[in-house]
Formats: sequence, structure tokens, C-alpha cells
Amino acid sequence: MSSATGFPDWRFWFGLTVLLPQALYVRKTALRLGPASGPVHGEVAGVGRPLRLRLVGDSIIAGVGIERLGDALPGQLAGALARHSGRPVQWRAIGEGGLDAGEVHDQLLAGAQAEAADLVVVSIGVNDVTGLRSRQHWRTRLAQLLDRSAELHGDQGRPPLVVHLGIPPLGHFPALPQPLRAVFGHRAAVLDAIAVEVVAQRPWARHIASEFVPSGDQFAADGYHPNAAACALWADGIAERLPEVIATS
Repeated sequence: MSSATGFPDWRFWFGLTVLLPQALYVRKTALRLGPASGPVHGEVAGVGRPLRLRLVGDSIIAGVGIERLGDALPGQLAGALARHSGRPVQWRAIGEGGLDAGEVHDQLLAGAQAEAADLVVVSIGVNDVTGLRSRQHWRTRLAQLLDRSAELHGDQGRPPLVVHLGIPPLGHFPALPQPLRAVFGHRAAVLDAIAVEVVAQRPWARHIASEFVPSGDQFAADGYHPNAAACALWADGIAERLPEVIATS
């Protein structure tokens, strides 16, 4: 079997069993950083009809490892969309570190207020990898999260564009020693391939692969989360791949 989703699960579980002592050591000694401070919403100036941006998900949306949320992916993406479109961008973020897809759905979106948006950006998947969620669990819970995001932020019966950011390349994270890094890197690719399939079933959704691989000096102090410079580059790449959203018409 050559495809990522076709790779037999037993190889992953067997490899992880062998690496269990290393995994436990990393969990015990990892540097824990807090979320970003500052407002969870804002507006970037521009001309014309505002682009309404909502972001939901894990530590990327919470800005873990970055001082201000405006310098993390939410603020950086709002700025990038404004630069590319010339339009004002009204953004709001709801995120919490350590949550998997099911937990974001159940804990962050369960009681969330409906609010119309043009674009919803979902960051999720890393904690499904490290939390050892099964393929079926990931498939089901990601689908629920995407559907709930579209339902919450629809406008007059039309869903927004819901973008799932591809799972970051864990195989490049300095905080993960080898060979654990390689095992988690492969598992991330497997779950990301499933995400592509889930998104393809929803005409209002888009998967944007995580093609940006930060270098060593673009990680936060924990070697696990991107720093502000990395988020700026990442945000610009995302905005470039959303021409229909940034259109002025």
C-alpha cells in the first residue's frame, strides 16, 4: 500500500510501542508555554466591504508561544488578507491549546453564538496525532467540526468558506527527538490525507496543505510552536491561496 491512508495502522502502533519510553520522556520534560495575550478580535483597516474572518482551533489559534495574539496567526492572517485584498478585515479567534478536533467541537463550539462570516479558518490535527486518536475518530470528529463551523457562521442560508489548515509537519519539529519525530511526522501525513478526503466531500470547504516548514529560528522557545516571524510567512501563503475570498466584488 503506497498511499498515506493505506499505510497499515499496526506499523504505527508497533513503532509507538517501541518508542514509548522516549514519548513519555518528551511529555514529561517538554517546555510548556502559555497562550498569547491581547484581544481575541479586531479589525484591520481597508476600503470597501469588510471581510469577516473567524478562526477556531488549537494552540495555533490561541497563539501559544507568542506574546500577542495580533502577532500570532489570527492577527497575521487578518493583516495578510487586508494587504492582498485592500479590504477591511474583521477577525475573531476562539482557540485553546491541547485540544483535538472533538474537544474543539464539544468545548469551544458547543455554546458558541452564531455569527455570520465570509471565511472560517480551522486549525486542528496535531493533538489528534499526539493524542493517538484513531483514523475513524479523526475522520468523524473533523467532519463534525467543519459542519458545525459552517452552520454557526452561515449568512442567510449560505455557508462561509471553511478552510482546514493542513496538519503541520511534525517530522520537522525540533522538540521531538528522532525517531519519535519521524513516527509522528508520518502519522501527521496519514491524518492529513484523511482531512483532504473529508474536505473534498464539502463543496464549501477547502484544505490548504501546510507547505510552509519553518526553520529552526522560526520556532517558539519550546521548539514546537511557530513564532511570530513564522506566522507572518504562513499567513501570507494562506492569503495568496484564497483569491476568491479576497476579491473586492
